[in-house]
Amino acid sequence: MHTELVTIETDTDQPLDGAWYEPDGGQSAGAVLLFHGNTMNFYVGAPRFLPPALTELGFSCLAFNRRGHDILSNRNSRAVEGAAFQTTAEGIADNEFAARWVASEHGFDAPVLIGHSNGGFLAVQHAANHPETPALVLLSAHAGGDSARSLAPETGLLGGARTDEIRREAEAMVGEGRGDELILVPGWWYVLTAHSFLDRLTTMPDTVETAPRVMCPTLYIRGDKERRESYPAEDFAAASAGPCDVEIVENCDHYYNDREDAITDLVAKWLRRTLLDA
Repeated sequence: MHTELVTIETDTDQPLDGAWYEPDGGQSAGAVLLFHGNTMNFYVGAPRFLPPALTELGFSCLAFNRRGHDILSNRNSRAVEGAAFQTTAEGIADNEFAARWVASEHGFDAPVLIGHSNGGFLAVQHAANHPETPALVLLSAHAGGDSARSLAPETGLLGGARTDEIRREAEAMVGEGRGDELILVPGWWYVLTAHSFLDRLTTMPDTVETAPRVMCPTLYIRGDKERRESYPAEDFAAASAGPCDVEIVENCDHYYNDREDAITDLVAKWLRRTLLDA
């Protein structure tokens, strides 16, 4: 495959960096947008290991960083950016910027969507807003809605048992005009602004409630070591307006460690059957 590093402008001074992959010879069966997981980026996880198989099928692929990539980062100054500052609205907007770039630069108006974890959650929203989407692949897409707060004591995420305490602290900081200040949070993702913490708890759409607006065929994959409540594949399938296939992968954690080949095989075979052999 041919690989090109690209930069996609946004409505701020923070662009989106990524990689555009094309099949050798330039032939293409369509385009795929790859949405990375929370605090991850375009060169780890599924956006890294899927493009070789996708380009072999004939798809061109864009793997890109949302502005909420990694936890903290900087580019050409000591000004910082990253997931510590992200909001749900920004993530949704970044996917729109990427989709428009693929349409304007390469002529693909209706790309396939593949998203891991938070990227999958965002892919559901993108598919719901774009009924022309031909297919959707959800790799452990999280439940959205109130799940982060309600499951925090069991998952240990976003402060774990201290989530409500930290929420009160964050609310006080925002009320004092300190919403952009960083706070330390026990458990993943360890540090974020008061504003971003509250945004995470209050603005996320519910993935299953959005499912009736998703018209395209969907493949929803979850590892057997993951919580069904956090990654509600079966409930999404039951609620989706379009057909949805569910695959539970054995001996598989949230990051697909040592199961990348199994995930790649499932995704490639499903896309071939759903789009190319139809």
